[in-house]
Parts: sequence; structure tokens; C-alpha cells
Amino acid sequence: MSLEIGLKAEDRVVKFLQKNGYKIIKRNFHSKFGEIDIVAKKDGILNFFEVKYSKNYDPIERITPSKMKKIIKTVDYYFMLNVCDGEYQINAALVTSKGIEIIENISSF
Repeated sequence: MSLEIGLKAEDRVVKFLQKNGYKIIKRNFHSKFGEIDIVAKKDGILNFFEVKYSKNYDPIERITPSKMKKIIKTVDYYFMLNVCDGEYQINAALVTSKGIEIIENISSF
């Protein structure tokens, strides 16, 4: 997937989240471990979104165990740099030609 396609998918997800009551806190948070595509808040819960796009297969398949470890390490790094209290969750935002699907709490799978 090209960078341009990935950024367009992220833009679609940001608009979707905003329409559904999320406040976007940060996009493309980087650490030496990896990247969090979108950090957003809704109902007092901090949400970390991994955006995946595919037109040919289920994009959830692209969140492998090794990718999940990188996401968790990056979330931990985010908390080292930012004072956060309260709940958080790690979610997947899956973008296909049919639309956007949010899967919550993917770190518990």
C-alpha cells in the first residue's frame, strides 16, 4: 500500500470519528517502536487507532502479533511523554470499499 493511499484512509477515519463524537488528539504519533495512526478521546476514554485499508481482503489480517507488540510499546511510550489518567483502549479502524468498521480493544484478542 502506498503512503498516499494510507493517508487517504486515515483522513477518512478521522472524518468518521469526528462525526461520531471523537475529539482527535494526535495523528501519526511516532516512537522508535512504531507509530499510532490516530489518538482520539470520547466519553473520557483515550482511544488509540491502528488504521488498516484493503480492497481485496479483510484488513484486520494485517494486524499481526508482532505489529500488536509494536503498537503496545508505542502506546506505553505515549504515556511516558503525556500525563494521562483514566481509561484507554487500542482499536482498529478497518477501511474497505464497503466503508469503515471500528473494532474496539484489539489488545485483548
